[in-house]
Amino acid sequence: MRLRNKPWAVKLVSDHPEAVLQDPDPQQPIAWNSRFSHPEQPLELEIGSGKGHFITTLAAQHPERNYVAIELQTTAAGIILRTKLEQNLTNLQILRGDAAQLAHFFPAASAAVIYLNFSDPWPKARHEKRRLTYASFLAAYQQILLPTGHLEFKTDNSGLFAYSLQSFNQYGANFDFVSVDLHHEPVERLTTNIETEYEHKFAAKGHPIYALHASFEPK
Repeated sequence: MRLRNKPWAVKLVSDHPEAVLQDPDPQQPIAWNSRFSHPEQPLELEIGSGKGHFITTLAAQHPERNYVAIELQTTAAGIILRTKLEQNLTNLQILRGDAAQLAHFFPAASAAVIYLNFSDPWPKARHEKRRLTYASFLAAYQQILLPTGHLEFKTDNSGLFAYSLQSFNQYGANFDFVSVDLHHEPVERLTTNIETEYEHKFAAKGHPIYALHASFEPK
């Protein structure tokens, strides 16, 4: 999701370094424990949070967990930050940085859940390595997930979903849940689903939403 630059967002982000980490040095470990009031709580990450409806809703519903919204765009980080401040979400931090550096930003075996919601499909073959379900990203997810952790992925793009199924399968991941029409699954198969901005838009037009949950065997 490419957002128009908003000067107020740039200023808001720069005024709140306690809530937003900007372009952290991948060679320097991030002291996440010092950034949360309750560092002992389980940690969950969303990569590519957009305007942040999904992650801020989760943080509001689950104060017993800690969350990190990872976004590359300063405007998106500013929009998420505004919601965080308005709702006093002390269990939410924002990281403005490149997901390609993910394994340098989080310690091994530190995250309980990773969320990938409506990621850029990068449909051209020459951009395959940029897809967030490419093998190098899967290796990073496995590294930072707890042995009991898992990943949740949603998209409206059938091509990206087919690619992702193949990528996860070739990597040796375990599929815990797969759906080609998430919004029409029997209730007994579903956990609570929080819609993203994209999801609401596409589902309203009758587009199917594809989803999978995957876990990894410890290496």
